[in-house]
Amino acid sequence: MIVPNTPRVRLMIKEVWRPLTVLFVWDVIVTVTYFVLPFKAPSLPLTLFGSAIALFLGFRVNSAYERWWEGRGLWGLMINASRSLARSTIAFLDDKDPGVVDLKRTIVLRQIAYVHALRNRLRKEDPAPEVLRMLSPEEAKEGLDRQNVPNGLLDGTARRIAEAQRRGLIDTIQQTQLERVLVDIANAQGGMERLKNTPLPMQYRFFPEIFARLFCVALPIGLVESLGWATPAGSTVAGLMFLAILRIGDDLVDPFANDVHDVPLTGMCRTVEIDLLEAIGDEAPKPLQPEKGVLW
Repeated sequence: MIVPNTPRVRLMIKEVWRPLTVLFVWDVIVTVTYFVLPFKAPSLPLTLFGSAIALFLGFRVNSAYERWWEGRGLWGLMINASRSLARSTIAFLDDKDPGVVDLKRTIVLRQIAYVHALRNRLRKEDPAPEVLRMLSPEEAKEGLDRQNVPNGLLDGTARRIAEAQRRGLIDTIQQTQLERVLVDIANAQGGMERLKNTPLPMQYRFFPEIFARLFCVALPIGLVESLGWATPAGSTVAGLMFLAILRIGDDLVDPFANDVHDVPLTGMCRTVEIDLLEAIGDEAPKPLQPEKGVLW
C-alpha cells in the first residue's frame, strides 16, 4: 500500500507510459495527415461518447475499490479476532495446572502462524517458512500437510481448545466463547478467499477497457480541425485521464495481489505478531516500516 498522501507522478507515468506513447504517436499521425493530406474530419459527438465512457469507468473503479476496501475490512476483523482469541485464552486458562502455560503459549503462537500462513496463501507464496518460524515441526505438520494450510492450523487450534475443555481446564461456556472467535476468524478467511478467487465479471473488465481505447483512437480525429497542431498535446492529455482511470481499476481489483497497491498484509500480520507475543510476555519485533513509501 502506498503510504504518502502526495501523488506519485513518476509511478503513474511508469504504469501508463506505453499506451500513452502509442496514443501520442497516433495523435501525431492523425495531425500530420490532416495537414499534408487534408481531409474532412467527421462530426463526432465526443462529449456524448466521453460522458458514457466515464460512466462505464466509474462503475468499474467503484467496484474495484469496494473489493479493496472489503479486503481491508476483513483483515481488520482478523486482527481484532486474533487479539480476542489470545486475550480469552490467557484469561480462561489457569496457570496453576501443569502444562497450561505451554498450552496457552501454543494457542497464541498458532494464531500468529495462522495469519502469516493466510497472508502467504492469498499472495500465492509458500507458507512453510513463516509457519515453522513460529511453531515446531510437530506442531506445524498438521497444517502444512493440508492443501489449505491456514484452515489446517485453525482446525488444530479448535482441537486443543476442545481438549482443554475435556481436561476440565475450561468450562463449556468458555469453550463456546473461544469457538465463537474461531468462527469469526474462519468467516473472515472465507471472505478473503472469495475476493481472491472471484474476479470482476467480464463485462466490468472488457467493455470499459475497449470503449475507452476506441475513444482515445477517435479523439484526435474529432479534435484536429479545432486544435490543429496542438491536437497531439490535447488528445494525449485527455487520453491520459482515461488510461489512468483504467489503471486504477486494474490496481485495486485484487486487494491481495502483492504489489504496491495491495492491502498491507505483511504489516498487519506484524501487528498481530507484536500484540500476541507481548500478551504472552515474549519479546516482540518492531512494527513494519514503509519501504520507499510503500507498506507491504
